[in-house]
Amino acid sequence: MKQTFAAGLAALAVGVVMSAANAETLTGAGGTAIYPVLAKWADTYSKEKGDSVNYQAIGSGGGIKQIESKTVLFGNSDKPLQPEELDKNGLIQFPQVIISILPVVNLEGIKSGELVFDGTTLADIYLGKIKNWDDPAIKKLNPNVKLTHQAIAVVYRSDGSGTTFNFTNYLSKVSPEWKQKVGDDTSVQFPVGVGGKGNAGVANYVQQVKGSIGYVEYAYAKENNLTYGDMVNKEGKHVAPTMAAFQAAAANADFSKVQNFYLILTDQPGAASWPITAATYMLMRKDYDAAQNKRVLQFLDWCLHNGQPQAEALGYVPMPGNVIKQIEASWAKNLPGQEWAVSMK
Repeated sequence: MKQTFAAGLAALAVGVVMSAANAETLTGAGGTAIYPVLAKWADTYSKEKGDSVNYQAIGSGGGIKQIESKTVLFGNSDKPLQPEELDKNGLIQFPQVIISILPVVNLEGIKSGELVFDGTTLADIYLGKIKNWDDPAIKKLNPNVKLTHQAIAVVYRSDGSGTTFNFTNYLSKVSPEWKQKVGDDTSVQFPVGVGGKGNAGVANYVQQVKGSIGYVEYAYAKENNLTYGDMVNKEGKHVAPTMAAFQAAAANADFSKVQNFYLILTDQPGAASWPITAATYMLMRKDYDAAQNKRVLQFLDWCLHNGQPQAEALGYVPMPGNVIKQIEASWAKNLPGQEWAVSMK
């Protein structure tokens, strides 16, 4: 049966009851963007290796807080932490997969890919300057689409969200007015609209409210059959949200030239690039028991190497081999007792 993610994300408990005495539950918390693929990874890993995963999909802000307060074994955030914040809290971070964010709408008679947005128009919609679907700015981008004088119902994330960070970071790059008035962060003061909790909450609102627009990670649009819009990218090219477009943007990610994998991937160059992509990061504590950290890293390493087909099937871009080697080297260097990460490769 097809699994949807429109509800029930307060907590994730995946895996089967194992008879093996040494099976453990690995606890984590953080962003909802990674949830669809993490759920599949965890289910498969539990069946193959024994350890189960209990992941609370509470948003990136919540994941950061929980790993900082030592209530989970690993955290997740779609907003990378600055090196100073990592050092202050005894953390390391590393990318797990590339996510993509796209606008979704609920408009009668409109199918996925029939509408196209550019960054300025999206910013003006979320600023409340564009109030109706037949606004000249939208009609100019969509001259062959029948648009009625229907009010736009704006939907945003109500929780601390890495998806929001990357969406607002993109808007800040393409709209000076957005940058000045709103800015970018996991939580911002949206000028208009209603908030939904998690990617699932936004998806649910958009499904229910006629005339609405929201932003979600691609897997949520796909799994919930939401109507998505295409985008005009940095090069002025009309692009659809496809794996090829996500990969084109992700190809610009050179983690070897940054400290602690800190890299923001919105508004990347390239004629084929999707404009709103991001790395989603795992957060680990340096002061945790080495054996505990090893169990978590073995799961995440399995995901990096064995979980790529599941990731691609949901529209995520897996990490290439050279980046995986950098990630494993960072574990051996920064986490006590994790030399296995490179010695066995």
